[in-house]
Amino acid sequence: MADLDDLRSRWLRTLLAAREDDSCALSPHRYGDALLRRWSEPQRRYHTVEHLAAVLGHIDELEEYADDIVAVRLAAWFHDAVYLPERSTNEERSARLAERALPEAGVPAERTAEVARLVRLTTTHAPTPDDRDGQVLCDADLAILAAPPSAYAAYTAAVREEYHFVPNDAFREGRAAILRQLLALPSLFSTPYGQEKWAATARYNLSSELEMLSL
Repeated sequence: MADLDDLRSRWLRTLLAAREDDSCALSPHRYGDALLRRWSEPQRRYHTVEHLAAVLGHIDELEEYADDIVAVRLAAWFHDAVYLPERSTNEERSARLAERALPEAGVPAERTAEVARLVRLTTTHAPTPDDRDGQVLCDADLAILAAPPSAYAAYTAAVREEYHFVPNDAFREGRAAILRQLLALPSLFSTPYGQEKWAATARYNLSSELEMLSL
C-alpha cells in the first residue's frame, strides 16, 4: 500500500519548489488531497496511488537526466489524475486539469505549460531526443514493464480488471496489438538509465505476455 502521508509530503515539497513565491493564499495541501482523491477512485485498478508512488520513485532514480525535475514531478501527479478506462481523452483532460489548478496554486505560467505538455506526452510516450524532461517522465511511467515477474503479472491483471467491460477476445486482440507496437520500437526507454537497467527485462516481459495472449 502507498504511504499517503509520504505522498502528501512529496506533494508539498514539490508544489512549494514550483512556486515563484509563497504568497498564494490557498493552502498547498488542498491540491494534493484533491489529487489523491482522484487517484483513489473506485474504477481504478492499476492507475492508483500505488502507481503514482511508483512513478515518483522512478523519477527520483532518473533525476539527473531532467532539466526541470520539479515540472516532471508535477506532471507525474497530474498524468493520470483524470482516468476513466472507457475514454480515450484522459491525458488531455488531465493536462487541462493541470492548466486550471496549477496557476491557482501559485505555479508560474511557464512551468504550468511545461507540466501540461508533459502530461499530454504520456499519450504516446514518444519524447524527442532533446526532450530530457519528457524522457524522464515517460521512462518512469513505463518502468513497470521492467518489473520482476510477479509484479508484472499483478500489473497485467490490474489492467485487465480496469477493462473488465471489454470482452475477452477483444481485450486480447487489443492488448496484443499494443505489445507488438511496443516491441517494434527501437528502444522502449529514452534515458541512458532506462536503456541500461530496464530495456532487456521489459522486452522479455512484453514478449512473454504476447506469447501467452497468442495461446
